Amino acid sequence: MLYAVIAHDGTGPGTFERRMEIRPDHMANGEKMMREGSFLFGGAILDGTGKMSGGVLIVDFESREEIDRWLENEPYIIHKVWDRVEVHPFLVPPQFLSLLPKYAEQAIS
Repeated sequence: MLYAVIAHDGTGPGTFERRMEIRPDHMANGEKMMREGSFLFGGAILDGTGKMSGGVLIVDFESREEIDRWLENEPYIIHKVWDRVEVHPFLVPPQFLSLLPKYAEQAIS
């Protein structure tokens, strides 16, 4: 099932700098998820000054429990960059799914 994960950064001093320090671990985690087929799309949330203040991810997991296991090991959560995470079922039109190779065949039928 597809889920939208909306992650909000903390507001404490140094959060952005900590984000940049931890970014390589976060990106490695994302690359692993892409290889496994669970990460489909990601984008940044910017604050009023143009600094990253969170992210939006579209992920594919069998269950909410799988998402929770992933989040328990997410570097941005472990190091308290993300202080609030929302998880929502994500419904998309077949036209969007057809752009993703894994779902193209299902979207057409």
